[in-house]
This record gives sequence, structure tokens and C-alpha cells, in this order.
Amino acid sequence: MSFSHKEKRRLRDPERTRERLLQAAFQEVHRYGFQSAGIDTILAATNVTKGALYYHFDSKEALGHAIVDEIVAKLVHDRWLLPLQRSKDKDPIDALIGVVGAIPTRPRDIKGGCPLVNLAQEMSQLDEQFRKRLERLFLAWQEGIAMALRRGQYQGTVGRDLVPEETASFLIAMVQGYEVLAKNAQDAKVWEMGIRNITGWLRSLRAPRQSRRGGRRISKKHLVRQRQRF
Repeated sequence: MSFSHKEKRRLRDPERTRERLLQAAFQEVHRYGFQSAGIDTILAATNVTKGALYYHFDSKEALGHAIVDEIVAKLVHDRWLLPLQRSKDKDPIDALIGVVGAIPTRPRDIKGGCPLVNLAQEMSQLDEQFRKRLERLFLAWQEGIAMALRRGQYQGTVGRDLVPEETASFLIAMVQGYEVLAKNAQDAKVWEMGIRNITGWLRSLRAPRQSRRGGRRISKKHLVRQRQRF
């Protein structure tokens, strides 16, 4: 059997073939859901044989698990965790506001919704391996936000009365909730309203100004009087 130059190159580069399959499968799952995703459509999009697909992934479920572990996890990391890690010297509230404001609002993003939420809603009750993988992503997301809030409390920029883990969980719930509402309405204005409301709530988490200054501000007159007494 003879192979074309393109086929030979693909056979010599199994990692590239695997990545192409994974990306095509993610697009199909994001568009139609995991259960309705068609293997034949994925193969047609990549020009890969079914044998090559099952060489890299034992089953459709294994392919779905890889989508969660490698693509959806990267989305959470790149969109949330990495910006928060890079802003260690910044006010974490400003960093979180920036992350929320940077969430895409293009029509295709609104139409598709959040891949993590979509899969959690569809698969958590059907496949325990899906559920566990998605739970790990939610927990990593929550801990990344909580760590930033704890850092802000230490720096005196975030209110000390809040519980970082609970606040992080509430933020995630608000973000996901507005994304679902926007997807259902198919209207970017719904998400834009969500951004405004979430941003306002985030600003309310700031520490009082006196706390940020390290205590009650002492006026110059008071200092002069104190010196005169001694």
C-alpha cells in the first residue's frame, strides 16, 4: 500500500494527529454536547481513520475525558489561574475584575456557552469519571481565586471578614449563572449586565480604607500636639 506525502507525515507525527483529533472533538462536543457528538464528523474534520482514532483513545468516553483534562482544564488555567498568578503584586480585586472583564462576549461564545458548565450539566449524572474530572477543575478554580483573596487579606486590600473559599465559590456561581442566562437568551447584553453586577460586587470586597492604611490615620496637628506634650 502506498501513502501520499501528507499521510506519511501524519503517520510520523502521532502527537500532532492526536492533538488534531482532540481539538476537532472539542469543537464537536462544544457545539452539540458529548452524547450527540459524532465520531464520523470528527474523523471527517481531521481526515483521520477510525483505527487511528482508537489508537490514541480507547473509546469515545476516553476521548471525552481527555477533552476535560487537556482542553477544558487549560481554558480554566489560562483564563483564570494564570492571570491571578501573574498579578501577585497587584490588588487581587483589580486582578479579578480584569479577568471577568476579559471573558469573551463574541456571538459564537455566547451561543456555545461555557464548556465546563455545559459538560457538568450534561455528564455529571451520567458518568462518574466525567464528574470527578469536572469537580477537580471547579476545585482548582475555586482555590486559585481563594488564594488571591487570602493574599489580599494579608496585604490589607481585601476585607478580613470574608471567607476566601466561600467567596470564591460564590464568584464562580455568579459567573457561571450569567453565562447560562446569556446562552439561553442568546444575547451578549445579558453577559455585559452580568459583568457590571459582578464587578460591583467584587469592589464591595475591598477592605475599608483605614484598614488598608494599617489603622486610623493620624493628622499632622495630632503629631504636633504629641510632640509638644513631651
